[in-house]
Amino acid sequence: MMAEGGGGPARRKALSLLEAARSRYESLQISDDVFGESGQDSSGNPFYSTSADSRSAASSQDEEDDEEDEGRPGAPSPRGRAARRRSPRAAATPAERRRQRQVCGGSAVPGGPGPMEEEEEEAEKGGWTRSLRDVPPPPFKDGSGPTRKMPLTASAMDFFQLFVPDNVLKNMVVQTNMYAKKYQERFGSDDAWIDVTLTEMKAFLGYMISTSIHHCESVLSIWSSGFYSNKSIALIMTQSRFEKILKYFHIVAFRSSQTTHGLYKIQPFLDSLQNGFDSAFRPSQAQVLHEPLIDEDPVFIATCTERELRKRKKRKFSLWVRQCSSTGFICQIYVHLKEGSGADGLDALKNKPQLHSMVAKSLCQNASGKNYIIFTGPSITSLNLFEEFEKQEIYCCGLLSTRKSDCTGLPPSMLNNSETPQSRGQYRIRMKGNMSLICWYNKGHFRFLTNAYSPVQQGVIIKRKSGEIPCPLAVEAFAAHLSYICKYDDKYSKYFISHKPNKTWQQVFWFAISIAINNAYILYKMSEAYHVTRYSRAQFGERLVKELLGLEDTSPSH
Repeated sequence: MMAEGGGGPARRKALSLLEAARSRYESLQISDDVFGESGQDSSGNPFYSTSADSRSAASSQDEEDDEEDEGRPGAPSPRGRAARRRSPRAAATPAERRRQRQVCGGSAVPGGPGPMEEEEEEAEKGGWTRSLRDVPPPPFKDGSGPTRKMPLTASAMDFFQLFVPDNVLKNMVVQTNMYAKKYQERFGSDDAWIDVTLTEMKAFLGYMISTSIHHCESVLSIWSSGFYSNKSIALIMTQSRFEKILKYFHIVAFRSSQTTHGLYKIQPFLDSLQNGFDSAFRPSQAQVLHEPLIDEDPVFIATCTERELRKRKKRKFSLWVRQCSSTGFICQIYVHLKEGSGADGLDALKNKPQLHSMVAKSLCQNASGKNYIIFTGPSITSLNLFEEFEKQEIYCCGLLSTRKSDCTGLPPSMLNNSETPQSRGQYRIRMKGNMSLICWYNKGHFRFLTNAYSPVQQGVIIKRKSGEIPCPLAVEAFAAHLSYICKYDDKYSKYFISHKPNKTWQQVFWFAISIAINNAYILYKMSEAYHVTRYSRAQFGERLVKELLGLEDTSPSH
């Protein structure tokens, strides 16, 4: 560890590596400034290390975990946990790690594809060849960025209502009142109930969103006398009135006779939210498919007891997103319900690549014809899916795992390890049409499948301890975007609504609201209004809560 005030050669070298990493991030369309409040190194990335300081790997971890932690500053965080969950190095047990080592590698000449090796004596099958050719990058056919210019005086509420406008809130008012009436007709009248109004519905949302700003375990803590009490907003609505609205709150009060989908109570809101995302923003060329961190609030996880954790019901759905890598804007949401133990259940989704392929197709259904580059994890990466996407002018770059990925059509010689000792930076490449299969070694074997990057283009992974490690450009690009996913999980947790309802549709609703707030802040940071008020992420959330509660002027500004 370097001394903080030192100016020796080691510090100068670290700073030069930091500048080199930042410049490469910019070339790969990664924008920390737009994302908001990025630290000096908030990546949690097993590939990149752009910080001058680094913690040493824990002695209790094996060689694979040492490599994952190398160059990561500080103690484990929600971001770091997300990195471990998505890292190509993460394995639950030593037996699984041994299996992964048995199927994840090969040998090559340091720094590039070497001469032909004896381990591949059989003829290449399926059209894969060692002969490499340059593949031009797909030209981007669409513009990117916000579609609407917001005025200098635009408030937090103005940005939030790009996705949750008044007509959606009014529908919540109507449906909640309808449900309350029907409920009382069936179970008896409730003399304390009065029909909710639009102002009260906004206040109701404001109270819920405030739990993400103050990270309190229960929204009812606002009216308590404890640590999380908030007298400044508690006077807007009584606790009993809030609980009544919470009891009857609905988006769709009744099931239609033709409705069979399990998300019928939330689907109209999700459709409206998606329309808002599509109309407010055009994503950049590079995008990521992944699961955001939605299991629990990281602050709560760090403080609650094991008994409280056991009380948590297992989540009955899986939420996936397509995210713009340049800004962090969520372009599309896909919710997969666990509707039993059949083939369409969540348990099957976690184990069957074909169901993850279905998720990817759903997320990219509006992305065809624009030459987007989609980054995927091992569960989605497959040759058949990438070839299908290429026909739709969607290009991909994904991490490949023989345990999680569908390896149909891939040459077995690239999926087996060699007993020959490896050096960091060695790699092998096979090519089929525009598709490249890369096996790269960095204290472990990593495999990538891509048709978005040329196999002859060189890249570099920058490590504080090891300096520059050569790799194909596709590996460098994937490393940068893996870092971005980890960074997003940390930023997204700033707007994690702590309310934990039992009903699945309500869980989906509050997660969707959290994503809408995060998208609203991203648009705010890209607008001229940011240069006037310059709210931080937390300040933007506090401002939105006050405006929903009517504590700030929300008169129309556009």
